[in-house]
Amino acid sequence: MPNGITTTGFSEKEADREDRFEHVWTKELDAVFEDVASYYDRANFIASAGLWGYFRRSFMSIADVKPSESVLDVCAGTNAVGIALLNKEPTLKVTAIDRSSAMQEVGRERAAAAGFEIESIIHDVHHLPFPDNSFDVVTIQFASRHLKVMQVFAEVLRVLKPGGRFYHSDMLRPESRLVARMYYAYLKFCLTMTAKVFNSSQAALNCRKYFVQVLSMFYSAEELRKLLQDIGFTNVTYKTVLIGMLGFHRAEKPKD
Repeated sequence: MPNGITTTGFSEKEADREDRFEHVWTKELDAVFEDVASYYDRANFIASAGLWGYFRRSFMSIADVKPSESVLDVCAGTNAVGIALLNKEPTLKVTAIDRSSAMQEVGRERAAAAGFEIESIIHDVHHLPFPDNSFDVVTIQFASRHLKVMQVFAEVLRVLKPGGRFYHSDMLRPESRLVARMYYAYLKFCLTMTAKVFNSSQAALNCRKYFVQVLSMFYSAEELRKLLQDIGFTNVTYKTVLIGMLGFHRAEKPKD
């Protein structure tokens, strides 16, 4: 497969990612998201050159939901995904989980303003506080590169019902080294620009280098497909945009 990652290699890479970024994940990101919560969506709109809505619509286009299904939105942030899904199917029962109370406070306000009720749970997503086989659908958007993904994806598989669907979207590591270099340079520029525009806190400023480094050690679309398959998902498919900079994956939990 591309870049030579095997099943054993995924575990090794995850160990490397954890060793490199554990301090940021556990000690610094909470302060970053507390600062950016109030302007998170506006900053992303600017950083994406106005494509933020297109990214969300592209993600929703692969999300097949049915009336009255139960949905878990992992790392729900400002509830953008949950609100989009409820606009698509208002009878869904949506639960949001995120460890950032500041992001979820904004999310609850946004859901209420849209006329929707989304249950909010503040918890570490590496240990989902739900019984096995609890949800028809699980979603994650723009968060996995900040997570121990093998652990989180295994938890997603556990809480999905047999035949349940997992929809994933995140920034990815492009397979082309040239594209990757251009991508990282643009990200550095955008992070600095948005920090100035929104007068970001020192905690957010300190993590600008991290946001590029964590992406450079993340996965390509094909690698992520193989990782999901190795964990136990079936029917794993994906599509990418922007020459592999962003990917949308769909996977299922095997039926009994």
